[in-house]
Amino acid sequence: MLTTFNLDEYVYQALKAGASGFLLKDASREQLTGAVRAVAAGETLLAPAITRRLIEDFCRGPAPGAPAADAAGGLSERELGVVRLVAQGLSNAEIAARLYLSEATVKSHIARILAKLSLRDRVQIAVYAYEHGIVRPGHRTPSPGRGTKSLGSV
Repeated sequence: MLTTFNLDEYVYQALKAGASGFLLKDASREQLTGAVRAVAAGETLLAPAITRRLIEDFCRGPAPGAPAADAAGGLSERELGVVRLVAQGLSNAEIAARLYLSEATVKSHIARILAKLSLRDRVQIAVYAYEHGIVRPGHRTPSPGRGTKSLGSV
């Protein structure tokens, strides 16, 4: 994609649509021909300014492989499980069913999470979870009993 718009939304949409390269129209002739050759060879290419922003955004988040608990403000593993499910948009009843708890217990967990993180409501829990890398866009927390122990063991 070749564009004058240096906006993250456009980069995201282009890459999501399958673009292998994203250059700005101020690219030199050499950069443009090099980009075409790179993409034709199966590589990907981003304008340097875009690459710099992506790296900065990446480095602002938690380190890859770092335990989510580091960003979780002292939450227990069970509370982290509830946070993940709230961030996926599940209701208290759905969370209770998924974790084999009562709705009252889920409500208690949510109240403790709100207090520990100094948050106001479920929406803020979801935002916090994404901003702190507890959940990532496009990744679902599997149900217990389906070959994982991430939530079934907490």
